[in-house]
Amino acid sequence: MNIKEMRDLPDEELRKEIDKARDKIFRMRFQGKGKDLENPGLLKLLKKDIARLSTVLHERLVRRAAPAGAAAPQGGGA
Repeated sequence: MNIKEMRDLPDEELRKEIDKARDKIFRMRFQGKGKDLENPGLLKLLKKDIARLSTVLHERLVRRAAPAGAAAPQGGGA
């Protein structure tokens, strides 16, 4: 799933996708304990997908929380 597709999903669907990816990682870890994983690169991809989905969800929460017309904080500071 690419970032454009992720941004088009509603919040609840994003949460479901995060839960599915976490569950798949959990199952793959136990599968790997007894034998070699079929596709070890998939773990890395799933972790990145979780990060992307979480970022999209967080962006939406920040956007809703910010009052209209207010600029989002840019980090930095002195």
